[in-house]
Amino acid sequence: RRGFIQDSWEIVEGLRGAMNCTQEPQKQEGCLLKKRKWPLKGWHKRYFFLDRGILKYSKCQADIERGKLHGCIDVGLSVMSVKKSTKCIDLDTEEQIYHLKVKSQELFDEWVAKLRHHRMYRQNEISMFPHDVSNLFFPVSTTTDSVPGFCDSTPGRKAGSLTKQNSLSAGGNLSFSFSSNESRISSWLQSSEDMDKCSRELSNCHTYLLEMNQLLQSMDVLHRTYSAPAINAMQVGPFESPKKEKRTHRRWRSRVIGKEPKGMLQVPSVFSAPMRLHASNPNLSTIDFVEEKNYSDGSETSSEFTKMQEDLFHIAHKVYFTLRSAFSTISTEREKMKQMLEHDASSSPSAQIAGLKNALTSENSREESRALVHQVSNESRLSIADSLTEFFDAQEVLLSASSSENEVSDDDSYVSDISDNVSEDNLSNDIENERQTLDCISESGIGCNSKRRTCLPAPCPNTSNISLWNILRNNIGKDLSKVAMPVELNEPLNTLQRLCEELEYSELLDKAAHTPNPFERMVYIAAFAVSAYASSYYRAGSKPFNPVLGETYECIREDKGFQFFAEQVSHHPPISACHAESVNFAFWQDVRWKNKFWGKSMEIVPVGTTHVTLPAFKDHFAWNKVTSCIHNILSGQRWIEHYGEIIVKNLNDDICHCKLTFIKAKYWNPNAHEIEGSVMEKSGKVVHRLFGKWHESLYCGTTSSSNCIWRANPMPKGYEQWYGFTQFALELNELDLQTRSLLPSTDTRFRPDQRFLEEGNIEGAEMQKQRIEQLQRERRKVLEENNLEHQPRFFRKSNDDSWVSNGTYMDLRKEPGFSKLDNPVLW
Repeated sequence: RRGFIQDSWEIVEGLRGAMNCTQEPQKQEGCLLKKRKWPLKGWHKRYFFLDRGILKYSKCQADIERGKLHGCIDVGLSVMSVKKSTKCIDLDTEEQIYHLKVKSQELFDEWVAKLRHHRMYRQNEISMFPHDVSNLFFPVSTTTDSVPGFCDSTPGRKAGSLTKQNSLSAGGNLSFSFSSNESRISSWLQSSEDMDKCSRELSNCHTYLLEMNQLLQSMDVLHRTYSAPAINAMQVGPFESPKKEKRTHRRWRSRVIGKEPKGMLQVPSVFSAPMRLHASNPNLSTIDFVEEKNYSDGSETSSEFTKMQEDLFHIAHKVYFTLRSAFSTISTEREKMKQMLEHDASSSPSAQIAGLKNALTSENSREESRALVHQVSNESRLSIADSLTEFFDAQEVLLSASSSENEVSDDDSYVSDISDNVSEDNLSNDIENERQTLDCISESGIGCNSKRRTCLPAPCPNTSNISLWNILRNNIGKDLSKVAMPVELNEPLNTLQRLCEELEYSELLDKAAHTPNPFERMVYIAAFAVSAYASSYYRAGSKPFNPVLGETYECIREDKGFQFFAEQVSHHPPISACHAESVNFAFWQDVRWKNKFWGKSMEIVPVGTTHVTLPAFKDHFAWNKVTSCIHNILSGQRWIEHYGEIIVKNLNDDICHCKLTFIKAKYWNPNAHEIEGSVMEKSGKVVHRLFGKWHESLYCGTTSSSNCIWRANPMPKGYEQWYGFTQFALELNELDLQTRSLLPSTDTRFRPDQRFLEEGNIEGAEMQKQRIEQLQRERRKVLEENNLEHQPRFFRKSNDDSWVSNGTYMDLRKEPGFSKLDNPVLW
């Protein structure tokens, strides 16, 4: 039993019951190993400093003392889990997951004990002063003083804050009896104080923004002076600045701000835009400022500019935390008002109060429904439904986002100007003219003029009453594919249908099949790889059904010119395989997902390779998938991001390859979900630049003009109540009389629990789900007792252990037909 505990993750309990952790813990510091989040490569030694529940880290102790941090973690607001066998400590802050490792057991025990104490202390402090959560990061009481270092404690709240806390706790033991009117007056006075505080915070934000504007103007002047071409070699003199400083200012790009201060947060691109003056000057390179010999690199100017950057950086953080605190206050007041209306309605149900209550409850219900499919965190994200216009209408576009996890990366970012005559959908018009249909599909009897549905039979259920924490708390760091979840958390599609969704933009493959230039073909293949992630943007609130072993799914789309089928070929581990064919291409893949829960976030790491062949050019493209992460999983405001690299290669011709980077953006960064990439020759020379957002569009072009290669289809009306499905997804589980007779009984469309959920019968769906899972366990038991293995019907294992089609599905469908064959009973 003891060995089992050491091999599993243990969740560190938080503050419970009476607030009794008032003794200020001792500071703890030292070197730990930290796993890089992106691009998931290795462990790096970092220096950590723990003080009053705030864990800061940097490269060395000197950087900590100078305030040059790589990150800052509020341990009290994080889910902490430890694993004794590997001496690992994980901190899930919701926005990010920090993986730490300690070399020795003695040091591990010491750090765990200290973190426990600091965590309890911090939680105790937060419970007593909930409105001052951000003050440990940046004080907001002063606007004219010099900018403090990162994560400095508020001057007015040192050890004495807990003395105040003790007195409040002692005072809580006294017995007070207020009348209802006195209690209400006290409540309104408290609300008034809170709103006054909110007003002061917004006023402070205005002051900070004015200060930032002055800094930007000063940086603008300094930058113009610094890069003025009038300075020649005679004026520079014989002295050269040190090599380190030359490297610091070699490139003017977005990552200067992210790398130079090494701070906890990065300044959004909207704050740094005035610095990129070269983007509007065609005589200057938009990718790099190459080191020239005819300008000064004086250390004095360099130091002054760096200081301005750091000041701007700190003020931006203060603006963020102040706005976050103000938003929290407003949200709290809204909840108080709702509760007061409910109380008044129960005691004196006048028509006016009842009407206000119903209106507020209705609005709250709509918000909770939207929360299941919206990506936007209620604390830190703004709606970016209109971000296409904002992102692409600007004269200059920042294509790189830096984070603390990219701290050692030297990848060059670039700025690309978009021409005024960008083609909106020049791709789709050409494809419609070139569309070809398959003869074998026409023979199947599926009419191309059949009207497809635009909504589901019933809207998605409200899952706000489900406690995910009780389900997941014992599965920290484990694969969640074996964990039973309530059916309400599912969407009425399964993993096999999700694989088919990747073909929503199959016209990109058709276009590639008619493009003679190999570099341009690679661009379309890359766009197709990106488009597979677009449908996930509004789908973080639910999960697909897990297919049972032997389950199948087919999708024949004459309008798109392809036929698709898939099968669940393995149960442990769960592996889904699929195959699609068209006149222009063949598409196949087998995928296994590893899901891990870290306390507030869930990582989805796909294992497998996607393949596409273009017979016209004998091309065989293959690429990997990136990591996905669902944040804020324990609340309704879940949001998803994808990060990592996709490498697209042509296995039959190495003339070119493509590298796509899904940039991991912080939740305070408005430029989230960005991608950038390039198509390169064999030698590494860049031929095409790619950039955009994985849920919106992908652009390709030089620095002078760019063309839209792919753009996501608009969402259907009312998509929020249809699980965030795209129009293509709404059609995947549709079952008409014409199709019913042609499908095998193992097809997902016949699965009763999924069908019940789609129809809104939650109770029936849960009962059927448990019954189907029990049937699968019984079938597996029979196989084990007879020493047999399951053999997939339509896929076979290749020499490289991947699953490929055995070529029988479409033949059996046509002759003799699945209705005349023996099919396994799955449900």
